[in-house]
Amino acid sequence: MAERTIVTRGNPILTKVCRPVTEFNDKLHTLLDDMQQTLTKNDGYGLAAPQVGILRRVVVLLDEEEQMVELVNPEITATSGSEVDYEGCLSVPNMYGLVERPTEASVRAQDRNGAYFEFTGHGTTARCICHELEHLDGHLFVEHTDRLVTGEEMDRERQAKEEAEAKEHARRQQRAKEQRAREQLHSSKKKGKRRK
Repeated sequence: MAERTIVTRGNPILTKVCRPVTEFNDKLHTLLDDMQQTLTKNDGYGLAAPQVGILRRVVVLLDEEEQMVELVNPEITATSGSEVDYEGCLSVPNMYGLVERPTEASVRAQDRNGAYFEFTGHGTTARCICHELEHLDGHLFVEHTDRLVTGEEMDRERQAKEEAEAKEHARRQQRAKEQRAREQLHSSKKKGKRRK
């Protein structure tokens, strides 16, 4: 296994449509092994072959249990749900954008030996499936976002959102507590009237 150089935004290879894999041989196995090594070394969630300069329909990604999944000639067969969240890309280093993606995505693909299988991902894995398969058709996530932010900006925005949600949750709890107190007071007044 060897780490390969990641192609970055601006390189025309990232805008090209990849060809299907037709030969399941040592060359493909080496590519898959190298892509896994490259993904691991760069602390990513997924990597598509064009990101290492190879125009073939090959993807490696981490599933929900952080196990490596190899997808050769993958096709999305079903999606469901929807979620907007930050997304990044090893080919667009240190930049992130809000992108809407399905919360569940299923694919039909081949393994490194050509056998067909189906795989379904949820949450981040579903997002990763959709993101990586777009690479195979020459697209980047930046096409789906209005603006890009740095990692620091993303962290600040996420923290502000979490703080706002926590404050709203606290307000709701306080209103519910006050409502229960009013109901108890009203209930005890009714009971007091009955005793007279």
